[in-house]
Amino acid sequence: MLILLVFSAILLATAYHLVIEPLYLNPKSKIPGPKSYALTKWRLALEDFQGTRTGTIHALHQKYGPIVRVGPNEIHFNSLNALRTIYGAGSGFERTWFYRMFDAYGRQNLFTFHSVKEHSDRKKLVANAYSKSLMLKGPAAAMVQEKVSQYLALIKEQGDQPHEIFSSLHYFSIDAITQFLYGSQGGTSALKGDIQDRALLNDIIDPTRRYLSWFAVHLPTLTKWLYTRQGLTERLIRPFLPMQKPTTYTGIRKHALEASQRFQTAVEAKSDLRTAETIISRLWASHESVKGSGRQALDSLDIASECADHLLAGIDTTADTLLFLIWALSQPQNLYIQKRLIEEVRTIPRDALDSGTPRLDAIDKLPYLHAVIRETLRLYAPLPASEPRSLGADCVIDGYKIPARTVVNMSPYSLHRNAEVFEDPLRFDPDRWLGQTDKVALMNRWFWAFSSGGRMCIGLHLAMAEMTALVVAVYRDYSTSIAPGFEDKSPAITSRFELFYDETVPEIAEHTCMIKFTKA
Repeated sequence: MLILLVFSAILLATAYHLVIEPLYLNPKSKIPGPKSYALTKWRLALEDFQGTRTGTIHALHQKYGPIVRVGPNEIHFNSLNALRTIYGAGSGFERTWFYRMFDAYGRQNLFTFHSVKEHSDRKKLVANAYSKSLMLKGPAAAMVQEKVSQYLALIKEQGDQPHEIFSSLHYFSIDAITQFLYGSQGGTSALKGDIQDRALLNDIIDPTRRYLSWFAVHLPTLTKWLYTRQGLTERLIRPFLPMQKPTTYTGIRKHALEASQRFQTAVEAKSDLRTAETIISRLWASHESVKGSGRQALDSLDIASECADHLLAGIDTTADTLLFLIWALSQPQNLYIQKRLIEEVRTIPRDALDSGTPRLDAIDKLPYLHAVIRETLRLYAPLPASEPRSLGADCVIDGYKIPARTVVNMSPYSLHRNAEVFEDPLRFDPDRWLGQTDKVALMNRWFWAFSSGGRMCIGLHLAMAEMTALVVAVYRDYSTSIAPGFEDKSPAITSRFELFYDETVPEIAEHTCMIKFTKA
């Protein structure tokens, strides 16, 4: 009888903990959403594994409204009020443990810092280097124009043959960001055909990187154990690894570390490198070896990690946006958009040219170009998935009490597909950004391609400089069209666990986009 009572008590306690409390007694139980998601985090983890998380959450918003419970301790929002409350400047919400998988060399960086203060202190060291004024004139602008010229040379070399732009645009973005970060100590030459530099992108292209990301987020202890085994154990488990070695970003992180080490060696031999217009030179001013660096001095691995973070952030995002922009403009139904863009970029006056290339400050004044880029970022945001945050105290969002340490999320994907804000949201329509002032103002409030608040993308102006310069250069000299055989396909890019593509197109081509460039 006693055993039965004990067993019953255990069963009741388990039922209370796993079912009754989360579904009926927890403050989060009042938030709409499927019961299966409220019961266990593994329901959403299944969507992650299948690569359907972002689309599924968007469908849940369409069914349940702007607030949805997607886990026992996780809520997803899709409203302006939530956007301001969670991500606005001074909100107090901090990044969650999710971002720690982007640490490098055992050190945190701007992307992975949990606390607002740590992030702010580090950001102050480099923020000025990313300012818009420096992007439009000076060494950064010259660097971007140089890489654009090299991209045009690559197109010319291809001749009349279809051009695979997923790869070439990644060559452009990695060459630009490495030059900006490291200068001569780590700038790559993928556009010029350097085989080793092009090979740095191999582990980005590997589709199994999505499974490694899933294991790193949902089974971090197991993942760490799997990838730190040696000897016989390593050989036995190798077939079962989510992604075979070298894993995602291995080559890029190795390159970043070696570039940082070369910079340090060069500084020790020739100190004038510290005045170079690079991110690593700015960070080095706070290196522990520099007199006056203070209590918050950085060691060499801190600097290496920071630069590696900027490098990783600057490759896919810019390249993928340019990929979808050129692909969208090349669609037969969008050729009128391409024609209008061509007409605008070819009006740039001769006195705005520098060695035959339009200056970035002149490009910045082209309204239709910016409408095209903004529409691309809206419909094909390069980082479309959720951005998790948490707060150490109870709060109220959209009328619901949110307990302390609840994970809250929003995503550009859902924000940018609100049909009440963006009419016919799946249609590529740059003209929407040139419409009535009140409508454009509302869309701008919902536009979130670069995040917002203190955690807003620090590389915004560099990315815009790269994109505007390359688009202007291409469409001043060429028109583009979909290559034969690619007419009914959408390019697909990888972000975290998922593939993203144009959902209105019947077929997808992962990490491939075939475009024909026709000389004007």
